[in-house]
Amino acid sequence: MTRCLVTGATGYIGGRLVPELLKAGHDVRCMARSPRRLRDQAWSHRVEVAEADATEAGPTRAALEGVDVAYYLVHTMAAGRGFAERDRRAARTFAAAAEDAGVRRIVYLGGLTPGEPRPPESRPSPHMRSRAEVERVFLDCAVPAVAYRASVIIGSGSVSFEMLRHLTERLPVMTTPRWVGTRTQPIAIRDVLRYLVKAAEIPEGVNQSFDIGGPSVLTYADMMRGYAAVAGLPARLIIPVPALTPKLSSLWIGLVTPLPANVARPLVESLRDEAICHEHDIARYVPDPPEGLIDFPEAVRLALQRIKEADVATRWSSASTSGAPSDPLPTDPDWAGGSLYVDERTEVVDAPPEALWRVIEGIGGENGWYSLPVAWYLRGLLDRLFGGVGLRRGRRDPARLRVGDALDFWRVEEIEPGHLLRLRAEMLLPGLAWLELTCRREDGRTVYGQRSIFHPRGLFGHMYWWALYPFHGLIFGRMPGNVARAARRVTGEGQVKLSAAGRP
Repeated sequence: MTRCLVTGATGYIGGRLVPELLKAGHDVRCMARSPRRLRDQAWSHRVEVAEADATEAGPTRAALEGVDVAYYLVHTMAAGRGFAERDRRAARTFAAAAEDAGVRRIVYLGGLTPGEPRPPESRPSPHMRSRAEVERVFLDCAVPAVAYRASVIIGSGSVSFEMLRHLTERLPVMTTPRWVGTRTQPIAIRDVLRYLVKAAEIPEGVNQSFDIGGPSVLTYADMMRGYAAVAGLPARLIIPVPALTPKLSSLWIGLVTPLPANVARPLVESLRDEAICHEHDIARYVPDPPEGLIDFPEAVRLALQRIKEADVATRWSSASTSGAPSDPLPTDPDWAGGSLYVDERTEVVDAPPEALWRVIEGIGGENGWYSLPVAWYLRGLLDRLFGGVGLRRGRRDPARLRVGDALDFWRVEEIEPGHLLRLRAEMLLPGLAWLELTCRREDGRTVYGQRSIFHPRGLFGHMYWWALYPFHGLIFGRMPGNVARAARRVTGEGQVKLSAAGRP
């Protein structure tokens, strides 16, 4: 048994790698800044969890104690200015801690960049340069490293797949930038995970980077056409427009897809340059499966099947939003952190607690927020226009939530099944905000509780609260009654199903 440490276990790749490592018989420890976000994972009881930030030497060293193979899956997709320095510092700290702890291998997943020689006008994007720099930190450290380089990853919920899916489904006719003609080599998430798991078995002493990709080289336009064919959509008309810059492209993608512009931009910038495999050396250590690598159409089919079955284990939004607050929820009205504004409401519900909880846990996404949809839409649109996440992140699962899930422009901070759902705001705000929804039994009655909490930052934060105060009655005031009616409908539907099931 190999003891593996997985960083980024709350993210898209890490959250899928952990169960695969367990399936392969490895002992797994997860390193996370917020360990509680792993609490509701089906595999949480089978792993150790260490609380640490990769930029902090002491906690990182402690997390690496006794580890054989360390998976470094920490990336900053949209961390704003200074992200390269933060990535560099974190990688160096992690490498030094791994050496001090006696780790025998580091495994890193980076990006596939153009080979040499590059065209004179070609210059990797800042994020791709940062990926290459982190790779070099690990290859140059005393601990042998396996650095995988991947291009577009095709899997349900991946950021690349979601961008491709929404662009293709929503735009039958597209005016597109030049990067849709750039060649790339997409790879299925299943093959990525297979390579990552097998990295633990590569002979000691191997210190090398490996290009990994699927069996086909495609342009982005080819992928859009291929997606349309697999999804049963009419053929898409693609008209390239050279004038669209990466910034304009990312804003356009932010309006059409669930991806905010600050997440779309590094993707767009990385697509400007050709990203195809220039070697397949990994086959010496991890042979291709007998049936071959998964091709693009099959990868799309598998991803769409997972989405249809609501069986998406992780999504691009699983990772924390850069710059999102991490302050604790204030529990005392006289909280020392400053002023608090609270809007609290209750409603007696003529339905059993189970029906009410089903409505609470199903809130957001396609079900909406049970009050003035146009107001929520406009708030989400305003958020996206200023670079926020907006409402389009939706839900990972249509019926179930777990701590850490993104839910439109909220994130699940706490959930007590049948009783409490607490959401932390990740929209752009001059302060911190939470929304608590509760279900309780009181004097034989089902009671719905709702509490919105706002901690303003500075004068603008106070002004923001009072400017929106007149709308609270319309938005938060209508929610309890609408939630209660939805719970009664759920009760009625359940009774109809029970009646139908009881018929001879």
